[in-house]
Amino acid sequence: MAKMMMMQQSQPSLSLLTSSLSDFNGSKLHLQVQYKRKVQQPKGALYVSASSEKKILIMGGTRFIGIFLSRLLVKEGHQVTLFTRGKSPIAKQLPGESDQDFADFSSKILHLKGDRKDYDFVKSSLSAEGFDVVYDINGREAEEVEPIIEALPKLEQYIYCSSAGVYLKSDVLPHCEVDAVDPKSRHKGKLQTESLLQSKGVNWTSIRPVYIYGPLNYNPVEEWFFHRLKAGRPIPVPNSGIQVSQLGHVKDLATAFLAVLGNEKASREIFNISGEKYVTFDGLARACAKAGGFPEPEIVHYNPKEFDFGKKKAFPFRDQHFFASVEKAKHVLGWKPEFDLVEGLTDSYNLDFGRGTFRKEADFTTDDMILSKKLVLQS
Repeated sequence: MAKMMMMQQSQPSLSLLTSSLSDFNGSKLHLQVQYKRKVQQPKGALYVSASSEKKILIMGGTRFIGIFLSRLLVKEGHQVTLFTRGKSPIAKQLPGESDQDFADFSSKILHLKGDRKDYDFVKSSLSAEGFDVVYDINGREAEEVEPIIEALPKLEQYIYCSSAGVYLKSDVLPHCEVDAVDPKSRHKGKLQTESLLQSKGVNWTSIRPVYIYGPLNYNPVEEWFFHRLKAGRPIPVPNSGIQVSQLGHVKDLATAFLAVLGNEKASREIFNISGEKYVTFDGLARACAKAGGFPEPEIVHYNPKEFDFGKKKAFPFRDQHFFASVEKAKHVLGWKPEFDLVEGLTDSYNLDFGRGTFRKEADFTTDDMILSKKLVLQS
């Protein structure tokens, strides 16, 4: 059964368009949001005004991206409901978050408990609630999205978290939103979801992040490097180490999600979101060391083809050049990342790993395989 939970009954008051989200160490992220109402709207497009309070549903929202996005939306004065299975707390105080900010957030956030793969439940519960906007953070397959659209015929905007992993591997980079996509990629479900949204005639926006990092990251991105740096171990990097990649801070991703809300320029559009600059694998190892206050790391290069790692993953990034242009988001949305790479990694370290918290225990099994072979070759 669906359960709607709220600490108090008063409705959140409408805030000014200038939003600020504490980054949990005393500084703030700022986003200026300015939208114009469109008099004539294309057929099938329903524009939501970000200047008015909206009833917003976030699919997911208790692990990583949604934690930061939901706080931004609540601060903007929207009524926000998280749809989750209820396995994690709906509201928990974040590192550095003031008691007052946490109390304010937890008193306003709502919860709808259920399994999004129970399609009959999704249809009945969502149609009963009638949401204006859906942020789909954890959708992976198109079949998970269709019941949501069917349940909300008056939906004003569907904002989807896709992935830059949908792009077809190419020698010409950075990836742009108009580039060819790979229907066989491991993110094909997200690609199919974008196609479904296009076919349904709803007002939709899709965000394609590259690698996401930041406090509470459940993927071993920066954490993988921090574990090795803290242990004083060499950092194994595949091949030359000059493979170019790209990371985007979760708080910058959250402001991008806010920037498309009610923005008619975002209607039926796809936006790449990540950091402005790119970095090599070796450069990332050094940036992580600088962020955590560690000495210059020892980097060991290896040929992955010489090892059988089984099902273990020896390195957290795909072994190729992989980065995308964020120029469209900058020019169309007026969005700009707040963090450069070292600043963002420092924020992540100080508010998470540096406090002794992380998602996965260190596993140096593959490292030892690589390093032992290197020692044999040297001897």
